[in-house]
Amino acid sequence: MIGAMIIGTMTMLPACHPATIEPGEADSAAVARGRAAAERLGCGACHAMPGIDWPKGTVGPPLAGFGDRALIAGRFRNDAAVLAGFVRDAPALVPGTAMPPVAMTDDEARDIAAWLQSLRE
Repeated sequence: MIGAMIIGTMTMLPACHPATIEPGEADSAAVARGRAAAERLGCGACHAMPGIDWPKGTVGPPLAGFGDRALIAGRFRNDAAVLAGFVRDAPALVPGTAMPPVAMTDDEARDIAAWLQSLRE
């Protein structure tokens, strides 16, 4: 019985390792466009965004340090392509999420993802 418990615990250990966080490779122009797009599209209505004084929404999580987070919505690896899809249409990836789909272009979604991944603490 103890042997079975040890084997069960050992098989669960890999799940406890933190996901790898890969730094964004976006250029500074994409990051600047992403910040501007997030501000223009009203992301601050739900999220506190670094460098943007108002509004400072509290419905969603604050975005400071987002680039250091391993997961998006607690489910997906924080990589640029997934993040761009999530910021554009979160309910398509996480049905029932409070984050609504946001009308934006593919370029805006990629730029916002670049900006979010540049936010390091």
